[in-house]
Amino acid sequence: MYIWEHKDWPKFKWDEQKINELLVQVRYRQGRLLGMADTLGFDVKSPVVLDTMTSDVIKSSEIEGIALNADDVRSSVAWQLGIDRVGVPSSDRYIEGVVDVMFDAVHHYDDPLTQERLFRWHSALFPNSNRLAHITVGGWRKGDMQVVSGQYGKEKVHYEAPPSNDVPQMMDEMLLWINTTDLDPVLKAAIAHLWFVSIHPFSDGNGRLARTITDMLLAKSDATSYRFYSMSTQIALARKEYYDILEQTQKGTLDITAWLFWFLGRMMIAVDTAMKTIEHTLNKASFWESHRHVSMNERQTKMVNMLWDGFDGKLTSSKWAKINKCSPDTALRDLQDLVAKGILVRTDSGGRSTGYDLVK
Repeated sequence: MYIWEHKDWPKFKWDEQKINELLVQVRYRQGRLLGMADTLGFDVKSPVVLDTMTSDVIKSSEIEGIALNADDVRSSVAWQLGIDRVGVPSSDRYIEGVVDVMFDAVHHYDDPLTQERLFRWHSALFPNSNRLAHITVGGWRKGDMQVVSGQYGKEKVHYEAPPSNDVPQMMDEMLLWINTTDLDPVLKAAIAHLWFVSIHPFSDGNGRLARTITDMLLAKSDATSYRFYSMSTQIALARKEYYDILEQTQKGTLDITAWLFWFLGRMMIAVDTAMKTIEHTLNKASFWESHRHVSMNERQTKMVNMLWDGFDGKLTSSKWAKINKCSPDTALRDLQDLVAKGILVRTDSGGRSTGYDLVK
């Protein structure tokens, strides 16, 4: 028996005490994250938002098995953010479409979610609709829908969606709930995600649009269109868990406590990860501010930034020479100069194995 076959569908219920305890922790972390983000200047904030939104677009498609060119996505996101001289829209119509959809969702998070808006988003995901006879683009699906895995002849049915004739009425009910129900937006994001993929209203693209709706409602919960954390990235990192908890919930009762607990747990990880990123960004910005009067050549500036952003292994004079295509003597002089200026510190005793690290 699938979740939508219960007579009380879609009257979801959950253990309020258990979920509220976790929701309070998530909301507390959200507040801390947004407080930290408020201290960032535009020049520091923009790269963080650019990285987050680029990852969100890439990972949401990756969950569905669609690999996107990271540079093209980043360029399109940068253009949408208005970061000068960084990006232009991608020539790939699909990438341009998914980026447009994301920005419409998070920049207009207070706008009602309507059938027409969903149809517009769906059309953007399938720009070559004339080549997709098997997909109803920009409209509700016409036929039955099953989520299936496995080879031909050995398929496993994970889920069967409601009949297509029921989709318009079910979606009207869901959209009315999203637009009018007074519920914490974080909880609303989790429930809407499950509700949408359980109806599976489109022929294809349901997972991507479910995560877009999630982003829209989380932007509403943050009261900002700036994205500092990515749920799609965290879902991608736990992809098997994601599909397992969905299947378990969709084959269960209307008690969705387990799904909400999983969703909030992944969101907490997403927010905590973002806080670490912003803390690192603040420390790096503080470092450069406190050393703004210290003279460094181009090689030294480049390598110090590499150390801040995560240098692979131990920095030695030979690695310095190889990366900068300079002589060993030049590399050693560069390193000794930074040690003398209190920017680097030796990490080993002398000799060839001497390593260097930042004085943080």
